[in-house]
Formats: sequence, structure tokens, C-alpha cells
Amino acid sequence: MKLAFSTLGVPGLPLSEVTALATAHGYHGVELRAHPEEPVHTGLTAEQRADVAAAFKAAGLDILGVAGYARVAAPGDDEPVFTEVRALVDLARDIGAPYVRVFPGGGDEQSAEEADATAARRLGAAAEYAADRGVRILMETHDSHRTGADAMRVLGLVGHRQVGALWDVMHTWLGGEQPVDSFSALSPHLGYVQVKDIASAEDTTPVALGAGVLPLTDVVEVLSRNGWDGWVCWEYEARWYDAAEPLPGLLGAGREHLARLLNESA
Repeated sequence: MKLAFSTLGVPGLPLSEVTALATAHGYHGVELRAHPEEPVHTGLTAEQRADVAAAFKAAGLDILGVAGYARVAAPGDDEPVFTEVRALVDLARDIGAPYVRVFPGGGDEQSAEEADATAARRLGAAAEYAADRGVRILMETHDSHRTGADAMRVLGLVGHRQVGALWDVMHTWLGGEQPVDSFSALSPHLGYVQVKDIASAEDTTPVALGAGVLPLTDVVEVLSRNGWDGWVCWEYEARWYDAAEPLPGLLGAGREHLARLLNESA
């Protein structure tokens, strides 16, 4: 497995410092949060996009994915969602990222069936656009579709190789799903895995890997047992928690913790 971290943990940090952190602590790549307050977003010019790709190539690092905020199950018209997803796909292509992250984002005013159908319709329509650009769209286990079983209701309807799943292990756990069941549901469509750790089910403040309550040992065990050799990305949600310990000081120990879990599972 290859290890990455998300820039959600270092909000606003210049890319030169992001790549320096990744190389100094032995990570293979970085997931880039795509937002106007970040160095990477859909408003970048062609020249700026080329500079992003060149910076990571020079550092010997992969850009794992573009973490966008499109909500594919959200109520409303399709076209604004299509526009947002296409912009994210174009950004990913231009900077050399294989994946785009989207959220489900279903609303309370919808039934589960309506949200599933909306997400499947939009993802299916976006799939060929993504395929033409060599990018895969991954719907994260999150909000209205937080478990693997929830996500599979949508992905089973889409049935396109350019649309898959991003397994956020916090959300499947909070949804009451065991890692073995999450993997079983998601594995046919799995793009990569986001790991993290939190203080408790009631307090989702991010903590160092291994210092919280999430079943990371079980997650790595099920991945290893099934021979999964893709990316594991540490998403440390510092952007949303002002009191969280700064991520840079945790990166080395976090990589060591994941490496230890991988060795033990092997």
C-alpha cells in the first residue's frame, strides 16, 4: 500500500511546504483539497496547473486526488452539479491526479430512493466525460450515504468503471458498519481509503493515528487479508477544528503507525 495525507490537515499551506512535509516524512503522495482558500482549486489558469504538476513531479510525489465538494445526490437541478464535477475532472487531468472526490449530499426532503437515483443519474452522466480525460470519480462514504451499503446502492446503479468509491473509515464506523462489511460492499468499486482517528463518536476532533477510537487495526487487517495494494490517505480534519494539534508534528509518527499496522497484518 502507498501512503498519502490530505491538505485538509494543513489548510492554506503553500505547495512547496506541502511537498517538503511529504518527502521529509516518507509519504508517497498527497490528496489536494480543491477549494478557493487553498493553493489548488478550479480557478487556476493553465499555467498555474502546469506549475502544480511540475512541483509534485520534481519532488517525486504523486498527486493522489482532487478532493472536491460537489454533492451528487443533492436536490435541485442537475446542471450546476455537472458543471462543478466537470471542472473538478478537468483540474485533476491538468495536474495529473487520477481521482476526483465527490460527496453524496442527499437532502432530508428526499427519500433514500430519490437520493440514490439522483446520484446515480449524475454520476452516470459524468462517467464518460471523466473517462475521456483519464480521471475516475469517487463518491465518498459521507453524510447521506455514510456506509458502504449506502454507497453501493448508488454505485450498483451506475455500473461504470470510471465511477467508484472512496472509503472514509470514520463515516462507515459512525454508521455502525464493521470494516469487514464496509470493504465487502465497497471493494468492487474501491478507489482508495481515507483513514483518520477521532476522540470519540460524540467528539470527532482529529487526533494522532492510534490515539483515538477508530478501528484502524481492523481496517488495515481487512485490506491486507484481501490483498488490496492501493492508496491509504490520512485525512486529518484540522480545517474544521481549531483546537486540533497541528498536523506537521504528527506526520512522522502517523506514517510509522500505519507502517506498523501493515507489518503486523502481513
